[in-house]
Amino acid sequence: MSGIFSTSRLFNKTALITGASGGIGAATAILFARAGANVIVAARRKEQLSVVAEGCRKANKEGGTGQGGRVVEVVLDVADRRGVDGIFDKLPADFRKIDILVNNAGLVYGTDHVGDINETESDTMFNTNVMGMIHLTQIFVRHFKQNNAGHIIQLGSVAGREGYAGGSIYCATKHALHGFTVALMKELVNTPIRVTEVQPGMVETSFSVTRFRGDADKAKSVYKGIQPLVAEDVAEDIVWAASRKEHINVAEIFVLPVNQASPNIAYRSDQ
Repeated sequence: MSGIFSTSRLFNKTALITGASGGIGAATAILFARAGANVIVAARRKEQLSVVAEGCRKANKEGGTGQGGRVVEVVLDVADRRGVDGIFDKLPADFRKIDILVNNAGLVYGTDHVGDINETESDTMFNTNVMGMIHLTQIFVRHFKQNNAGHIIQLGSVAGREGYAGGSIYCATKHALHGFTVALMKELVNTPIRVTEVQPGMVETSFSVTRFRGDADKAKSVYKGIQPLVAEDVAEDIVWAASRKEHINVAEIFVLPVNQASPNIAYRSDQ
């Protein structure tokens, strides 16, 4: 890992990661801390945030940077606009200048086809994956413009590049995120603010357990016969993009397991 982050570019930078209580968000927070960044871990699950925060502190010590590595926990539901509006009030004064926003919070429910979709679940996906993301990003665009610096990193998906049966709502949310992100980068082209979208394919986390409404066996079957990405793989891409020189913007990273070519094309060893 040290070879990826061999410079001091992230030392004492402050990164806020949403959806940081587990999976890609937690792995990203820990890797930022290892690289010497200060980290704000934000998520709905308060009890899990403490575990992640401790992981960040441990990683910073192991990283041996000697700088940064401070951690703040913030209970935040990105779909709650009032809570999002008060984000800076929840932070200590010395954490209110943020350099990097990682919009990682997101979820998916079900594999239902159109006509059978649960509209409450559909609303939850859009409110979290799209509307919450947009609202938080607007706040941070203003913050970054005031500071004349900043980096917005979006967690997209292969589902934002290509639709697939049984994923219509999730694909729609990630297509929306992609379109928003491309437009945002163009709007900010006359500023030093960077915009990156990371688009992973199969990643084995608790994300699939949520999709199958708590059925861990069904979630596990998604990865049968293939070695998927894990949360740390995607975290490396996120933190690598953030650690580039300030004049470099990594606009898009599309990352797949070696045996996956699209949402529906994958080679499995049992085939």
